[in-house]
Amino acid sequence: MKITTYIFLGFLFLILSSELAAQRNLSEATITYDIVINTGDKTPHAADLLDGATSIVYLKANSSRSEMISSLGVQATVIDGKTGNVAVLKDYGDQKYMINMTRDNWKESNRKYEGITFAYESETKVIQGYTCLKAIGTLADSSTFTVYYTKELLPVNKDFQYLNKNLPGLAMQYEASIGTMMVTYTVSNINFNPIAQAKFELPKSGYRILTYEESKGGGRN
Repeated sequence: MKITTYIFLGFLFLILSSELAAQRNLSEATITYDIVINTGDKTPHAADLLDGATSIVYLKANSSRSEMISSLGVQATVIDGKTGNVAVLKDYGDQKYMINMTRDNWKESNRKYEGITFAYESETKVIQGYTCLKAIGTLADSSTFTVYYTKELLPVNKDFQYLNKNLPGLAMQYEASIGTMMVTYTVSNINFNPIAQAKFELPKSGYRILTYEESKGGGRN
């Protein structure tokens, strides 16, 4: 009986060791997402402006910088891993704004994503060489979205992607809303090279600085 137990425990240990070996803590990386606009409008004027847009996420320990790059310009969200403070940089030609947020402000700005629940399904797909599992997320307002995530990459910092922070892995493809449009983000590249700390530093000049409260009167953050 003891021999059978030892064999079983040894087999279980090998399985767990294999799974852990396949996982990688994602503490430093550059992740590029391609963005596709989902619309049934045959003349999607607003969507045209985002055609070919990309989202680039820079991760370094608990700090992150997420950039939305489109023909309109660049909007970056920088999260300070030490303080939890957040800065949103909006660079649209001559219009440059920096919106400073506290940790509580950041949470309030993402309140629609609080309480998301995920239903995990057996369907899989391979994205950039990583096996991804399908999940259906449900928001507090009962709306849903589809996400494919991989357990092979485990982000150390999950605040950079508030929508998917409760997933047990990295979201490799997911749906999200930009204004009234629904878009799909799909990872097109992951680079594990070191990132300079300067990438997370905020500009000293050239931007009009707003508080979170001031920014709420000027539209979407």
